[in-house]
Amino acid sequence: QVQLVESGGGLVQTGDSLTLACVASGRTFTDYVLGWFRQAPGKEREFVAAINWNGASSYYADSVKGRFTISRDNAKNTVYLQMNNLKPEDSAVYYCAIEATVRRSMTVYDPAFYDGWGQGTQVTVAS
Repeated sequence: QVQLVESGGGLVQTGDSLTLACVASGRTFTDYVLGWFRQAPGKEREFVAAINWNGASSYYADSVKGRFTISRDNAKNTVYLQMNNLKPEDSAVYYCAIEATVRRSMTVYDPAFYDGWGQGTQVTVAS
């Protein structure tokens, strides 16, 4: 069973930067898409970014495009999310996720594409 552990969240001010990391164990993620989602209180979990198996393709929500960068280090079983120019609307619990072992028909933007989730790390951006 895969286990994902996020870290790097915290309290920052508008315009600051943070880098989140997610380390996987129990399953080598070399061959799998990795994603980041976030969820604010009272709102649905939403897609943030994803990256394919070798890092050649990445995907971003329009709300973070140009500000966030996703990357991965397969040797370390780690995926990162570099967040720049943070805004209050970025405040949420951020979750990393790994693609399901059996490929599913939905896209990387859909939470159902993934079957492993971290516990989340809180990001709070003060005005």
